[in-house]
Amino acid sequence: MIGRLVGRLASKATDHVILDVGGVGYLVQIPLSTFYELPEAESPASLWIHTHVREDALALYGFLTERERSLFLMLIDVAGIGPRVALTVLSGIPPTDLVEALRGSDVRRLMAVPGVGKKTAEPAAASTRSGGGRRETTVSATRGPTPATSMSIRKRERSRSVRKPERARGSSRTWVWIQREAGLSASGSS
Repeated sequence: MIGRLVGRLASKATDHVILDVGGVGYLVQIPLSTFYELPEAESPASLWIHTHVREDALALYGFLTERERSLFLMLIDVAGIGPRVALTVLSGIPPTDLVEALRGSDVRRLMAVPGVGKKTAEPAAASTRSGGGRRETTVSATRGPTPATSMSIRKRERSRSVRKPERARGSSRTWVWIQREAGLSASGSS
């Protein structure tokens, strides 16, 4: 997975850039907030990247800050919100306002973003309020969701994913070490 790209901005449009990294031009979809902050074409630039893999496509989504990327990840985690809608939301509302709208379950504010209707706004607000979605996410008014909280695995999922006490082939790491690294105690509770 690609997490960050640093290179030369070969071209820049309102919805995407081509970032030349070592002679390879990466087409990266971006929100308007990132577009406005990027330097002019042919200048050095770096973007935080989310690599989105589907059965029929591989797409890169770029953000100037980790905070924007975390908000994007939180949005695409909501049922019914895909990467394009998440970019639309990030393009239509500043990150601080988005965090406040989500924390306050402000469906009206979310619906004020062009292209976002009630069917999109309500699940987004509800998932943050109830802690729903596929990932556990906390939202802070100052920092937004952190990568650690956005990517954390729920206790139930951790216990399902790590079942048998066995050593990894060719490794001296013990089961206790693996449990500790996964955030589990030896008894199986957090």
